[in-house]
Amino acid sequence: MKLSRVAVLGVAAGAGLIAMVLAFNLTAPPKTAPAPTKQANLNTEKVLVATKDVSMGTTITAGDVAWRDWPKDSISGQFITGGAHDAEVAVIGTVARAAFYAGEPISDAKLIRSDHGFMSAILPEGKRAVAVKISADTSAGGFILPNDHVDVIMTRRVNQSGNGNSSGPEYITETILNNVRVLAIDQTVDKTNKKNGSSGSDTVVGRTATLELTPEQAKIITVAEQMSDRLNLALRSVSDSSPNAPGTGKDAMNLIGGPNGEGTVTLVKNGIAKQVTGVR
Repeated sequence: MKLSRVAVLGVAAGAGLIAMVLAFNLTAPPKTAPAPTKQANLNTEKVLVATKDVSMGTTITAGDVAWRDWPKDSISGQFITGGAHDAEVAVIGTVARAAFYAGEPISDAKLIRSDHGFMSAILPEGKRAVAVKISADTSAGGFILPNDHVDVIMTRRVNQSGNGNSSGPEYITETILNNVRVLAIDQTVDKTNKKNGSSGSDTVVGRTATLELTPEQAKIITVAEQMSDRLNLALRSVSDSSPNAPGTGKDAMNLIGGPNGEGTVTLVKNGIAKQVTGVR
């Protein structure tokens, strides 16, 4: 075959290949550029939150808090916002008035900025903190924990004059305080795992329980400690601890000379209980 003919065939083949490529590009669907990603408008603001569980009475440290984005329409006026370093520094060194859980926004209402003692800072207005001696057998086996509610029961031995037929000791038992809150057991103020109304498996067997009382209740329990053989704390159910629970506010005012000057108590003799009025 002549060289010229080979050259012509080569040029024809190359032209055909080029034509085929052009035709393929013309018939193929055009490539569309990816749509630009729209920046989501989250409408958030920096809020100071707890990075871990913080129990009541704990001093806040730098590792306990951090700034997080928070939707603006869910921000309370109590939250610490802005992301400013000064705001974070102002929180460090304060004391938690109530427990914080990991991820919960830090609020001013749950912080104590006070030079006074912690107990006086967490006491509600008009209340008093009064310590009562306890033991495992007078405090529900040690299962009473801070923030539980209890009834205070007084037991004392009496000798009724003119009764020569007494065959054994006689005791008077009376519920002197109803539905009062336990602030602390010894120096244990709060348990970090006490969530959802459950105290878990923890027990605190202390020698004193600090109760949240009114001034009148403080007088009652002070007198009761002087005249009783022992005081028992009766643990109340969580569902029976509301301010409107039965018995709340019905305290033994007769111990401090109430308006009627007498009261009804339970007299126990030989294991038999009966109601007695006017026994002091």
